[in-house]
Amino acid sequence: MPDSDTEPRLDTPDPSAQFVAYLDHYRATVARTTGGLTEARLRTSLVPSGWSPLELLSHLVHMERRWFVWGFLGEPVEEPWGDHEGGVKGGRWAVPEGVTADGLIARLHAGGDRTRTILAAHPLDARGAVGGRFTTAPAPTLSWIAFHVLQEYARHAGHLDIVRELADGPAGP
Repeated sequence: MPDSDTEPRLDTPDPSAQFVAYLDHYRATVARTTGGLTEARLRTSLVPSGWSPLELLSHLVHMERRWFVWGFLGEPVEEPWGDHEGGVKGGRWAVPEGVTADGLIARLHAGGDRTRTILAAHPLDARGAVGGRFTTAPAPTLSWIAFHVLQEYARHAGHLDIVRELADGPAGP
C-alpha cells in the first residue's frame, strides 16, 4: 500500500499510470484517516449533513465499483446502491449493522485492485458498456470515469480530514 502522506510523483506522461497512482494514494489516505477511530466514532456523524465516517467509507467502496465495474465494464454488481438506505439511488447513506471499517477497507483495496486491472487493460478513450449503469449510448469514456472517481476520492478525503479534526482536534491521526 502506498504512503498516504506522500503525493504520487511519477516520471511518466502515461495518464493511466497517473490515475492508478492517485487513486491508490487516496485509498490509502482514506484508510489512514479512518484508522484508529472507535466504533462509536465511525458510526457517529460530526457534520450537519449527517453522514458518519463509516457511511462515507461504504460510499467510496460502492462508488468505485459502480463506475468501473458496473459502469465501464457493464458487469452486474451486487447491490450497486448498497451504500444508500434501502439500496435505492439517492437515498441517505447507510451502513448495515455488522459491517466493519476493517471489512470496508479490505473491500476498498480489493476494488482498487480491480480498477488497476481495468485501467491497464483498456485504452482511456474506450467507452463504457451500455446495459449496466449506462442505459443509453454513448457511455462515458474510461478517462472521464477515472477522472470522476479521482475527484470523488479527493473531495471525500478532504471531508474525512475535517471530520477527523472535529473528532481528535487539530493534530488528527
